[in-house]
Amino acid sequence: MCGSFRRTARALTSFYQEALWPLGLRATQLTILQALSRTGEVSQGRLGEILAMDSTSLTRTLAIMRRRGWIAVRRGEDQRERLLRLSRGGAAKLKRVTPVWDGVQARLRGKLGERGWKNLLRLTNQVTEWTTAQAGSL
Repeated sequence: MCGSFRRTARALTSFYQEALWPLGLRATQLTILQALSRTGEVSQGRLGEILAMDSTSLTRTLAIMRRRGWIAVRRGEDQRERLLRLSRGGAAKLKRVTPVWDGVQARLRGKLGERGWKNLLRLTNQVTEWTTAQAGSL
C-alpha cells in the first residue's frame, strides 16, 4: 500500500509540477502558500502537522520561500517557536498561480469524474488522519 501511495503521489506531483514550473513554483511550495492563506499566522510545528510534512523538509522549503519573500517569519513568545504567515509577495504569487492550479485540478477532476474525485479525496483524508494518529504507536 505504501509503495502504491508513494508512486501515485510522485506521479500526481509531477502532473501539477509541470504546470507550475513556468511560474517558478514547486507543488510543495504552493501547498504551503495555500495552507498559510487559510490558517493565517501559524507555528512551524503546527504547519508541519497540517501538511503531514517532516520538520527537515519543511524547514528547507520554508527557507527557500522566505528568501523569495513569499513568507514572513517572527519569533513566538518562546524564542524557539517560529510563527509563519503569508507575506504580500506570497499572496501575490498565490494569486498569480491559482488559475493554473485550478486548471490542473479541473483536468484531473474531469478525468476522475465527480464521484471518483470525491471518493479519492475522502479516502486520502481518511488514510492521512488514521496514519498520523498512529504515528509512534508501532
